[in-house]
Amino acid sequence: MRKPKGLLFIVGLHCALVFYGQEHPKLILTPKGVKEIRAHLGKVPFFDQYLSEVKAEVDAAMAEGVVVPVPKDVSGGYTHEQHKKNFFILQKAGALYQILEQDQYAHYVKAVLMAYAKIYNRLPLHPETRSYARGKIFWQCLNDSNWLVYVSQAYDCIYHYLSQKERQYLETELFRPFADFLSVGNPKFFNRVNNHSTWGNAAVGMIGLVMNDEELIQRALYGMKEVKIEANERDNDGGLIKEAGEAEGFFANINAPFSPDGYYTEAPYYQRYAMYPFLLFAMGLENVKPEKKIFEYKNGVLLNAVNSLVNLTDIDGAFFPINDSQKGMSYYSRELVAAVDIAYYYGNKNPELLSIAQKQRQVTLDDAGFSVAKAIKDGKAKPFVRKSIEFTDGGNGDEGGITVLHHQKDHNGLCLVSKYTAQGNSHGHYDKLSFSVHFKGEEVLQDYGSARFVNIDQKSGGTKSGVYLDENFSFAKLTIAHNTLNVDEEIHYGGVYETGSKHHPQKYFSVLSADGSQLISAKEKFAYPGVVMHRTLVMLPDPRLMQPLIIDLFRTESKENHQYDLPYHYFGQFMSSNIDCPKENILKPLGEKSGYEHLWKLAEGKSKGGTDQFTWLYNENFITLTMANEEGDKIIFTRIGANDPQFNLRNDPSLIIRRKDKGSTLFANVLEIHGTYSTVTEAPIRSTSLLKGVRVLADTKSYSAVRIDFTEGEPIHLLIANQDNNKNTKHTLETDGRIFQWKGPYLINQ
Repeated sequence: MRKPKGLLFIVGLHCALVFYGQEHPKLILTPKGVKEIRAHLGKVPFFDQYLSEVKAEVDAAMAEGVVVPVPKDVSGGYTHEQHKKNFFILQKAGALYQILEQDQYAHYVKAVLMAYAKIYNRLPLHPETRSYARGKIFWQCLNDSNWLVYVSQAYDCIYHYLSQKERQYLETELFRPFADFLSVGNPKFFNRVNNHSTWGNAAVGMIGLVMNDEELIQRALYGMKEVKIEANERDNDGGLIKEAGEAEGFFANINAPFSPDGYYTEAPYYQRYAMYPFLLFAMGLENVKPEKKIFEYKNGVLLNAVNSLVNLTDIDGAFFPINDSQKGMSYYSRELVAAVDIAYYYGNKNPELLSIAQKQRQVTLDDAGFSVAKAIKDGKAKPFVRKSIEFTDGGNGDEGGITVLHHQKDHNGLCLVSKYTAQGNSHGHYDKLSFSVHFKGEEVLQDYGSARFVNIDQKSGGTKSGVYLDENFSFAKLTIAHNTLNVDEEIHYGGVYETGSKHHPQKYFSVLSADGSQLISAKEKFAYPGVVMHRTLVMLPDPRLMQPLIIDLFRTESKENHQYDLPYHYFGQFMSSNIDCPKENILKPLGEKSGYEHLWKLAEGKSKGGTDQFTWLYNENFITLTMANEEGDKIIFTRIGANDPQFNLRNDPSLIIRRKDKGSTLFANVLEIHGTYSTVTEAPIRSTSLLKGVRVLADTKSYSAVRIDFTEGEPIHLLIANQDNNKNTKHTLETDGRIFQWKGPYLINQ
């Protein structure tokens, strides 16, 4: 009779553990998932190959022994990088223990955690003082939160390997003090809406789930109701830390930054960074507290956000470098590996995500990653197709947005990115109605991105920030660094963050088409007092052209006269121009403030009126900008790099159209990718433009009209109704010797 009683006791104990949420692993890996993975080892090549790579990496790290140095360095320094390596390895070692059932991995995780527990409570604040919220292991609480997000997964995986006494020691000496330090000890870091806080919320919440500590879980989800933060204090990125009193937490960090479409207001670079804690904590909640229905929250916005991210990439998978972005970041990052796997597992099993996972060549070692690998083995992957798409900005989707126009008739990845978003928190730039053009995975017209070198110690200086260089604030964030209008050499919203955060452009209309003309039109009324800016961008295919034209109509409405500067920041080598622009022999900055002080003036010419053209060569393609300039307009060629003593800025070129003493006016310019050049055969094809001219036919408060003439064939007419965007309104305009009639806000007559 004793054996059945023992069996009943074991079964009862198991049920009790499950009931109280103590079965482990339960955070990211689950017992059910582990069982399935073990049963399929050696049978799912995509998973097995990556598992083998991770095993080799972890084995090599374990051979070095336990290395937990006294914190000293900032990003890029030895101690920083060692602690960073530790949390990556611990997370992977924990997963290996569960999957391979080999005790050496659990033993290693235990040894490293014990080493941290031994020193943690004796550690002072990090000796580097540049952060607004100093950490203990790292120079800022953000990195400390990174550590706890990853290490909580490792602890969950070896939970039952440890004795109760060992768990109590780790939780008392390391994990609970760590969570309290990030939250109660640093409310200005933890209790706000910011990607930093998201990491903090997730860190505290995830370790709370592992420890079954409901107080920590609630703190993570809903913030702290009573905290004290000094007014007008700013973080390292220049953002204002709002005054105390209002609880924030994980749900607030979902509500405010994400639009219903899944666009994150700080833009793709930081959305990518924040998605890991968002989705990992969400997985833990889904497994431990399914009643929260976290993946259904706000109509499934966290899963929508993954769709947003993969659609904000060029043909090579690189994120469009909007706001404080470092160029080259892509969906190959570790955060997007996890995001793609989770979105597939918890979403609608979109087979296009599987093709992205194949390109990433890795999966997460958990339930979600295994499901992706198995689906790939079963042949369910389909190619990811980029389609024209737009995303709203703001928590309610009413603060402007982003529109991406794709040309889907070829495989060169021509796309146009129109930015008419909100400010984007402290990582936002003053670049309302800016745009960029991408072709073959390269920028034809670029967004500068940020002035920053992540984790490169030689470039981590700067008096205003620990990692952003001074030039980020004096140039990269400012209006002149972007392809948008500068009025009187001033910055949008006067460069005042609080003012910019109150306003945003509004979409006027858009047309997204798979095979025809595509348009995006938006207005901005508050960037400059008394000036209304209205930009309409068109991607227009024509059988005479190798690629669609990009038409740019930028109109201003103002009762006062101003100086208008419209820059085009391009990449490539000057080929030719019909503008007489004598080159300067002695370089001088273009201006003295607002970012102009960082532009070398290379050459300046004056338009005679009519059509001006400039052709350059980039990435084996000829590109021409055809401009409908007014007599007296100045064409200024510049290069970035003036007043840059530490060589922090790239020396990229630009062309600026300057129009002075104008109130209401219309810039009409056309970008044409029209030819190729082979460096192997040395043979140019279509090296000259097929456009003969661009002419403004009408420019009134009600209507704008332009004509585009080709070297052969009929012209194209483009007409815009400037005040009425109703698609059912009928319009009539007599111009160019004809009467044009149409319905809706625009007419393209080809």
